[in-house]
Amino acid sequence: MFTLLFIAFLIVDIVFRFWLDSRQLRHVQAHRNQVPDEFSDRIGLRSHQRAAGYTSAKIQFSIIERIVEAAVLVSLTLLGGLQFIDLQLGVLIDNEMLRQLALIASVLAILGVIGLPFSAWRKFKLEARYGFNRVTPRLFILDACKTLAITLVLGAPLAAGVLWVMANAGANWVWWAWGIWVAFNFLILWLFPTVIAPLFNKFTPLDNPEMADRIHALAQRCGFSLGGLFVMDGSKRSAHGNAYFTGFGKARRIVFFDTLLARLNTDEIEAVLAHELGHFKHRHIIKRMLISFSLALVFFLLLGWLSTQVWFYTDLGVLPQLGRPNDALALILFFLVMPVFTFWATPLASWMSRRDEFQADRYAAEQCSSTSLISALVKLYDDNAATLTPDPVHSAFYDSHPPAVLRIQQLKHG
Repeated sequence: MFTLLFIAFLIVDIVFRFWLDSRQLRHVQAHRNQVPDEFSDRIGLRSHQRAAGYTSAKIQFSIIERIVEAAVLVSLTLLGGLQFIDLQLGVLIDNEMLRQLALIASVLAILGVIGLPFSAWRKFKLEARYGFNRVTPRLFILDACKTLAITLVLGAPLAAGVLWVMANAGANWVWWAWGIWVAFNFLILWLFPTVIAPLFNKFTPLDNPEMADRIHALAQRCGFSLGGLFVMDGSKRSAHGNAYFTGFGKARRIVFFDTLLARLNTDEIEAVLAHELGHFKHRHIIKRMLISFSLALVFFLLLGWLSTQVWFYTDLGVLPQLGRPNDALALILFFLVMPVFTFWATPLASWMSRRDEFQADRYAAEQCSSTSLISALVKLYDDNAATLTPDPVHSAFYDSHPPAVLRIQQLKHG
């Protein structure tokens, strides 16, 4: 029964996503020859058509990627791939913890190897075609190696900890595993600004006294404790621009992509940061973390129940090994198939994110000039080749940010 349910959800997932993508393609192409009135005096027709082409290319590529991902999912589950790997590792490795860690590592390695060509094509073909890619083959390989090293250093202890409590904490393992997951997330938040991010990019203090004074004054008005202002050499990987704040407590820092500083003036940068600080002021980050941790607990509780049900394994193409722990199997199966069943929560998450973006925009307009924020957004839309005419249904389902036209109208009219 669960096999049929899984297949039904997977087929509906694929078909529905394809329908959404088809709507987006048709809508974007139908409006590619007319710049919306809100942008007609700032964005040229050629840039608008470039954004339409970029959006269409990304969607077409994602359709192919999604079909391959579905095929891999079915191969690992219903066609017996995971079962085969588990049996082979059972023959080769006697230590149960090492065997289960090897099983998790094997599945991640398979997914990583299959995803690598897609990542390379996205950077060296799709992004390069539209002038965004700055990554060299050497840097691409170095990034992949660093990512692998970080995954091993941080991911292996996490997996081992969860597997240990599953085997030794009895019925309460769910709560211990959830606690480990929460602690791991806080560890990543602590390590990211000063340890992880510098492995990939160079960070230098902002060398612009006037801009620094404006930003410090803005942060003080917003009640934001600022630990530093840094510029990141994002241009060595991409022409896209961005800014973000990271860390917590006294370690909070604001980071600018060098591509952003090269494009926006001081007023516009201040407005963009005011928007980001609006997320802080309205506690959007904390709220999202609480929601994330709450959902993680729900998922762990669900996993705790499913892991005891024989049909959960057998209906997904896996026969649990008798007399040996199958905790890694349960973890892998759960995280492989759960996205198929939770896809329908996407529009709710998107709506909540767009609501927060509107709220942050309003806060920025109160702290700085809304005109400056509009000017900054228009430049970013143009530079990043973001479509100005998304399909309303596709946008409502997927987009974490409001459509460009609606966002500008809200800033203009309140």
